[in-house]
Formats: sequence, C-alpha cells, structure tokens
Amino acid sequence: MKRDLQKAGIDSNLRLWLLVGIAGYLLLPWYGLEDFWTLGWVISFPLFSSDNPSGLFLISQGDSLWILPSLLTFLFSGIALRLPRANPSYSRLLMITGLSTVILVVTQGLSIGIRGWTTDWLGELFGPLNARQYGMGYGGLIFTVSALMIFCHGLASRPRKGADLFVTGAIGLVTAVVSVFVFFPIFIMLMSAFRTEDGGGSLLLFFQRLVEQKLWQVDCLVGAGPCGVAINSFLLAISVGVITTVLGLCFALIIVRTGFRFNKILRALSVVPIITPPFVIGLAIILLFGLSGAVTTTVAEWLGLNPTRWVYGFTGVLIAQTLAFTPIAFLVLIGVVESVSPSLEEAAQTLRADRWTSFKTVTLPLIRPGLANAFLLGFIESMADFGNPLVLGGNLDVLSTEIFFAIVGAQYDQSGAAILATILLGFTLLAFYFQRFWLGKKSYVTVTGKGDSGIPTQLPKRVAIPAISIVSLWTVFTFVVYGMILYGSVVELWGVNNTLTFKHYITAFGLDWKDGIVWSGAAWDSFWTTMMISVTAAPFTAAVGLLTAYLLTRQKFYGQNAFEFGTMLSFAIPGTVIGVSYILAFNVPPIEITGTGLILVISFIFRNMPVGVRAGIASMTQIDKSLDESSATLGASTWATLRHVIMPLLKSATVAALVYSFVRAMTAISAVIFLVSAEYDMATSYIIGRVENNDYGLAIAYSTTLIVVMLLAILLLQFLVGRTKIGRRHAELESI
Repeated sequence: MKRDLQKAGIDSNLRLWLLVGIAGYLLLPWYGLEDFWTLGWVISFPLFSSDNPSGLFLISQGDSLWILPSLLTFLFSGIALRLPRANPSYSRLLMITGLSTVILVVTQGLSIGIRGWTTDWLGELFGPLNARQYGMGYGGLIFTVSALMIFCHGLASRPRKGADLFVTGAIGLVTAVVSVFVFFPIFIMLMSAFRTEDGGGSLLLFFQRLVEQKLWQVDCLVGAGPCGVAINSFLLAISVGVITTVLGLCFALIIVRTGFRFNKILRALSVVPIITPPFVIGLAIILLFGLSGAVTTTVAEWLGLNPTRWVYGFTGVLIAQTLAFTPIAFLVLIGVVESVSPSLEEAAQTLRADRWTSFKTVTLPLIRPGLANAFLLGFIESMADFGNPLVLGGNLDVLSTEIFFAIVGAQYDQSGAAILATILLGFTLLAFYFQRFWLGKKSYVTVTGKGDSGIPTQLPKRVAIPAISIVSLWTVFTFVVYGMILYGSVVELWGVNNTLTFKHYITAFGLDWKDGIVWSGAAWDSFWTTMMISVTAAPFTAAVGLLTAYLLTRQKFYGQNAFEFGTMLSFAIPGTVIGVSYILAFNVPPIEITGTGLILVISFIFRNMPVGVRAGIASMTQIDKSLDESSATLGASTWATLRHVIMPLLKSATVAALVYSFVRAMTAISAVIFLVSAEYDMATSYIIGRVENNDYGLAIAYSTTLIVVMLLAILLLQFLVGRTKIGRRHAELESI
C-alpha cells in the first residue's frame, strides 16, 4: 500500500515537472538580457517576442538551433507516462532522458560563448560559428531544473532500490547547485595552477612550485628564522581552532548550565565580534597594543621598558582571529549543550557519580560532535581569513594574504595563487579527515521520542569557576575593544585629534526634509543595498545548509563523503579566490551574472552555507532516528517529518545559520571587493574606500552603525525562531 502511494506520488510529480519544463521552454525567455534579473521583461509578455525570446521563438526563427536536441530528449521522457510504473523501463527511461537533457544543456552552454565556439577544435570540427549566445535565462533555468527533477524521479522509482522522492530530489538539487556554484568556479581557478607563462600546461612545474622551500620551511619551530607560508597558516589555524573552541564551550556551558547573573549579557556579547568588519577589530587592537597604543605605553611606563611592536605578527593575528571567530564556536556549541539529555547525567549521579565525574564521563563525550565541528570551523575560518593578517600580520606571511597579493598585486600571478589555494584545500581536507576520525562511529543521540523529565545538572565548580574567570576576562577585553571602536566614531581623527564630534554620523546617515524624507547621507545607498542582499541571502543560506545537514545525517547514499566535503569547500577558500573565480566563471555564458545583485547573493549563500551545515550536523547527531521512523509509521512523508519533527528541534542551529549568514553578508570584504558594481555597492567596499582616503572617522561610524543594526537583527531572529523546547523540566540553577 505504501509503495503504491509512493508510486502515485511519483507519477503526479512527473506530470508536474514535465509541464513546468515545457512551459519554461515555450513561454519564458531562454537567455538573460540586461534587465533580466529585475524582471523588467514581465511588462511585455515574452511569448513570440524578439525582445525576450523563449526557446520556442528562437527555434521558429531558425536561431540558436543548438537548443533543439535538449527539447527532444526532454519530450521523450513523457513516454514514461504510458508505461506501467512497476516496469523497470519506467525508471530507466526517466533516468536516461533526464540526465541526457541536463548533459546536452550543459554541453552546449559550455561549447558556445560570446564569440562563437569556445575552443578551436570545435571550430575545426563543425566549422565557424558566427552566432553567439547569452547567459542562461529563466526559461533555460526552469527547463534544466525540470530535467534534473525527472532524473531524480527515475532514481526514486527504481524497483527494490527506490528511495524517497523528496530525499532523492533534495540530493540531486543540492549536488547540482554545489557543483555549479562551488566546484565549477573553483575548478576554473585551479586549472590555472598548471598554466605556464606561454599559456600551456605543465604538471612538472606544478609540483615544483608546490614543494618550494619558502612554503614549507620550519625554522621558526627551532628558533632559526621564519617559517614558510604554509606552516605559518597551519600553526595559526590550529591555535585559533583550539582557543575558539575552548572559549565557545565556556560561554555555552556558563549560559546553559549555571545561574550566572550576567548570562543574558554574555549571550549578547558572545556574538558581537562576528558582526564587525575585521579591519576595524585590527585597528582597535593596534590602538590598544601597537607601538603607541594605550596599553603598550602605559605598561612600558610602569615597568620602565621601551614599547615594542609585539602585536604585529603571530600574536596579534591570533588575538584578532580569536576575537572574531569565537562567536562561531559558541553558535555551534550552544545548541549542542542545550540538547544534552539531563536524564543521562541524573542516571550517572544515581550511580553515585559526583557532578565532575558526570560532566567528564557523560556530558563531554556527548558534546564531541559540537567540539569537533566548532574546531573545524575555527580552523577553516583562520585559514581563509586575510583581513586580520593584512592589518596585523607584519612580517607574518600566511596563505590567504599571499593569494591576495598574487591576484591584486603588481605582478599578477594567477598560477601561483591557484597553487597556494590548492595547499589551503589540502589543509582543510586534512582537518576534515581528523575530525571524522576523532568522532568515529559512536552514537551521540540524546534527544529521543521518549519523555525526558531530567533536570539540567549544575556545572561543577571546578569547571564553572575557571570558565567564568576566562569568560569574564574575555568579556572585559571585548568591552575595551568595542569601547575603542565606539570612541573612534565620535572623535575628529582617531588617535590624532580626539575632539568629540558627530559629524561622521551626519555625513554618512544624514536626513533632510524636502516634501518628504530625503536620504541625504553618503552611505545610504550602500547601506540599503547591503540590507537587501543580506536579507535575501540569509534564509536561502540557512535552508540549503540545514537541508544538507539533514541529508548527511539521516540518509546514506553513494558519494556521501565527497558530497560533505564539497559543501565545505567554499568555506575553505579565501574570499579573494572566491571573488576572482566567480568573475572568471560567471562573466561569460552559460551563466552571465557578473555585475548583478544575484552574484552577490549566490556568493554569500555558498560561502556561508557550511556554518549551517556544521551546526545542523552537530545538533542532528543528537536526535534519535527513531523519531523519523515513528513519523513515517504514522504515514507522514519525509518532507512532513522534516518540517514538523526535525526542524522544531533545530531552532538553535537555525538561529546560528541565519545569524551567521546575515552578519557575514553584512561584513564580508574579500569576495565583495571583486563582485560589487556601481549599481550594487556593498557597505564593506564603501568602508574600505573611506579607509583608503584616510577618512577613518566616517568608516568607523559606518561600522558602528552596522554593529547596532545587526544586533537588532539578531535579537529579532532569535525572537522569531525561538528556542528549542523538548519537554524537559527546568530548575533554578545556583547563582554564581
């Protein structure tokens, strides 16, 4: 009976996707035009229109006939409607026709560009081609997605091997978008690693440059000199990963497992550093600990020593990155700590274990997924960060800054940048492997379908006191840093002329009244653009990230490990490389989106998606799969189970994904520099422009305004999403 219902659902969905694909081909513009992404073409319906031609119109005019074969293979899949669903040919036909259609669309898209054939051998094989093609439009997009869904329907309808329709479609869709917007641009970028000066390719030259001594020397470990770029990056990333994980765990444990009277303040402050442009934190640290910094000069006077430039280098970058990336660890770990079942801890105490023993033997092992994912994210963020090393690095060379200077420096070295990016990917893969090795195949389930009447255990004092001490010191330091930032926004010139003034805010966000409100401030255009792009990208980022986490934790399929690594790939690549690779990949057909707001949205989605993936994995690992099975037993579909059972238990992970994606889109620098346009100017690019013009006051005032706006947005998101409620008792914890 269940099988028949599933088949019936497949059949009805097949009809739907066939109709959607045909409608996209016949009615919608096949190619994108100048006003395409603004939907200006809707004013004049594109059917049989030369301004916004559909696929049918192009073929009727004898133009772009290369799109005809894909239509024929697509229509051939309709034969499946006349076949019995139990017939093996039913699924086989859908798989062949759907996949063939996608391959044909992709092949012709990559083969024909803005000047005809994209390669010389195609011209020699088929003769010269004078026609050109534009980037994919709504018609081509919807048609291709429909063909992909038909292929997924074929996979789901295989006899004895059929999978859930929703799961198969989700895997297919996520694989497709990750392939297009992660693998494809990075592949285009990395292919240049093998390129020689004369435009050819050399595998030997690639390996020679890969093992250069300047990358791998370890002299700093024995005090004999500096270390190589790769070693510096690795040591820094390890240090940042460990410290941010410890700090994030301290914040999470204190907030969840103690009655600390300042918990609400800690929860708010724990996420403040993530909403600040990196170079602003770097400037604040310089004004505190630089050669003429307030702390440095004061301490030097007390001790009778000469001030030094100690903050420039490994130490300064470590401080800045720890301050910037600790919120990521906290956002991941807070949900994990909240999900630990108190009943398990009570069971340990029933066996006469004290709080410390219970914490050591029960709580810590159960939060290992959160610890592993928090460390991985901190490691990757440190590897990919170039803003803090750029400001505070001094003589410290790391992979991200070397990639940046290789691309935008006086000597453009795309091949060298690609080799450095390859090394960075290697380190990421290594961290990813050790994370999986450390977790192993143990069970970390703490949320089941059974009632849980346990009361959260008070954090033992031998853990609570050191954790509160660490967090308190870090909180004071955070207060001082942001106090410096706030102070810098209300003085004439930070560090030079400390006369109080509000002119920077007035210049940036001034308002006039002339028959209504006039947004006269210089920063308003970039501010509203940034808000629009960030608000658009955040929900898609969270949705793709949590859906991917669900597939990785709840499903088993071929290529799962490669699928998981692919979702983390964009996070491991510096934003500079992402920006350049997107320009190289999406400035020409088959996808022309350079200079549009869409390319910014897409870059933010896939750049920030891994946080949603890791937060979702960490939380879902603790949710018993029996909940899914119970829901399926009651007749619920996979989509219904995900929406009504799993998602309510993932509110912390959802908040983490939404918050992180929103604030990172608001504060992104590296990729944005390459992707902004005159029409779509982002806040960070505007701020950098002010810094380059030595207008530090306005830049800091803008940054301060962004901090306030993002804090309000975070509070709103937490209010709208709420907190996870899993039917547990609560008790007042002892005040500390």
